[in-house]
Amino acid sequence: MTLSVTDATFADEVLGAYAPVLVEFWAEWCPPCHKMAPVLDQLTGEYAGRAQVAKLNADENPATARAYGIMAMPTFALFSGGEVVWQVVGAQPAGRLRAKLDEAISAAASGVRR
Repeated sequence: MTLSVTDATFADEVLGAYAPVLVEFWAEWCPPCHKMAPVLDQLTGEYAGRAQVAKLNADENPATARAYGIMAMPTFALFSGGEVVWQVVGAQPAGRLRAKLDEAISAAASGVRR
């Protein structure tokens, strides 16, 4: 199951994470967000121990969404070393999310920031 983060846990769970973290900023009213849920659950299993996949409900956690300029749902942001290294708006194919996670894992392993 995909990790749920909140305004209160975001700094520890995402910014303080050792491995890259893919965060979906979502909302209950957003149909594409619901379509992405099984994809995120699958990625959570595939990347266990190498990266984290998390969701933040932007309506319930507006401070974090506002801090990252989230204006539309879903928005995906990939964090590595506490910084956003990639961000995109809209539902994404699983392959694109995998490619970005793989890039972030490789960059983190080699000490390179992308």
